[in-house]
Amino acid sequence: MEYTIPKGLFDILPEEPDEKNRWCISDHWLYVEEVMRSTAMAYGYREIRTPIFERTELFVRGVGESSDIVSKEMYTFLDKAERSMTLRPEGTAAVLRAFVENRLYQIPSIHKFYYIGPMFRYERPQAGRYRQHYQFGAEAIGISRPEQDVETIDLLCEIYRRLGLGNLTVMINSVGDEASREPYRKKLTEFLQPHFAELSPESQVRFSKNILRILDSKDPQDQKLLEKAPSILDTLSEESRQHFEEVQALLQKMKISFAVNPKLVRGLDYYNKTVFEIVSSELGAQNTIGAGGRYDGLIASLGGPNLPSIGFATGIERILQTMMKQGVHFPERPKPKIFLIGLGEAAFRFCFELLTELRHAGVAAEMDLSGKKVQHGLQLANALQAKYALVIGDSELASQEASLKEMDTRKNIQVKLNELVQMIKSH
Repeated sequence: MEYTIPKGLFDILPEEPDEKNRWCISDHWLYVEEVMRSTAMAYGYREIRTPIFERTELFVRGVGESSDIVSKEMYTFLDKAERSMTLRPEGTAAVLRAFVENRLYQIPSIHKFYYIGPMFRYERPQAGRYRQHYQFGAEAIGISRPEQDVETIDLLCEIYRRLGLGNLTVMINSVGDEASREPYRKKLTEFLQPHFAELSPESQVRFSKNILRILDSKDPQDQKLLEKAPSILDTLSEESRQHFEEVQALLQKMKISFAVNPKLVRGLDYYNKTVFEIVSSELGAQNTIGAGGRYDGLIASLGGPNLPSIGFATGIERILQTMMKQGVHFPERPKPKIFLIGLGEAAFRFCFELLTELRHAGVAAEMDLSGKKVQHGLQLANALQAKYALVIGDSELASQEASLKEMDTRKNIQVKLNELVQMIKSH
């Protein structure tokens, strides 16, 4: 039987499988994750790690029953005690559960967290959308001021900037508070009611469950109908309007260019006030690479204190695919400083001991442990782009000297074996 990976999943490999899947190289992933971590830490965020699966009710309550995630995309199963568990479809609900359960709010601190990990959604696989996908996310808890909104957007933009991404568009909107949304729901209902039969089947379901979600529809017919829909910005409460205006003014002062999109609502039910997306023109239909917003009431709904919060998540696959399409430079993969080849059993063992000594001294070193001929070892040294190759046989052991080959120039350097480690460290 031939085993193949399930639909909607992918491997992240140390070698380049083909041109199409160059974004699946582990060195590239490590680089992107390193930039994300270092940038988040520079902004005062600290890492939090939560389990891969949680009780199903956490996501139903946290994400919202009317969301696509809860209604049709979750991987849910019963454990051996017949309890319903779900592979996490997103990161925010789990982070807030950990924040509340561990009473982190009692610790005097600035509560800002970041996470990196796999999420799981059963959806139709396509470019940039997978059934197991990886997210980097950040959550800032406890601050309601618009400066916190702008810091969050700036952090995401700075991550992209440090990764070398360009041609990105920041889109923002305000979905207001409950006092803003109630009159808007009425206006939107009055506008869409005469066109109910023209809505897509999905939007017809959303009409009664959560009419605001129709604004998020990607159906062309729905989008055409919504062109003349009323704007939520016209029903914002005074507090929400002032908050949104201050966010825009701060973004302008920070020289972060943006566009206001009144139809931007995001796909999760917990957002209020500021929502935002960053899109790339290189990704086609699935063009959002990062998004987030404010969710001031969510912690209280999970049994914690009523603390304002804002966060975002960005898909690592989409970042890498955008980087590839934009021709962004990646750092070169690590190369061994020296490659050792031992001829004969005594020389082989000596090389292995020398290999260990080099590594313990902080030198990246490699060796052909197959014991094949010299040519095979030199081919491996060349393939790994080692700086030096060193062949040791019986005569080199007897004289305690060997010829160190510089792979680029083919120049040979005579070196004493007892001085090799220090010599390699200094070059």
